[in-house]
Amino acid sequence: MAHDKSPDLPGGNAQDNEDREAGEVGDLETRRKALDTALASRTAADAKGRRDSRTSGGSGYANALRLSSEFIAGILVGAGIGYLIDRLAGTAPWGMIVFLLLGFVAGVLNVLRSAGLVADPEQSTRSGDKPGSNQE
Repeated sequence: MAHDKSPDLPGGNAQDNEDREAGEVGDLETRRKALDTALASRTAADAKGRRDSRTSGGSGYANALRLSSEFIAGILVGAGIGYLIDRLAGTAPWGMIVFLLLGFVAGVLNVLRSAGLVADPEQSTRSGDKPGSNQE
């Protein structure tokens, strides 16, 4: 029974400890090589995707035109609402100033949503929900 000690406990068989350490090093090497090949294939696929998106020059201009038109539309709508408020309530120029600033903020928010940097309001989490868990 004295020879049945577990190799992971101090005082275990020295040969068992050496075999276990050699197995861990070999296992780590195979995992590292698998990770290197996976990263190399992913990097190559990402580089190819970036090259494809750069070569399609028309889509870049289309995105720029869409983003700029959304920004300008937000500002113009804010200015229009401000002008109407000023004309109806006689509060010139305060309605124009306030709604022009609100239009600017709305335009920036629309651009960020279109670019994918801010989530859409429907995708935001409700209070009490964990981020990333869809409970629909």
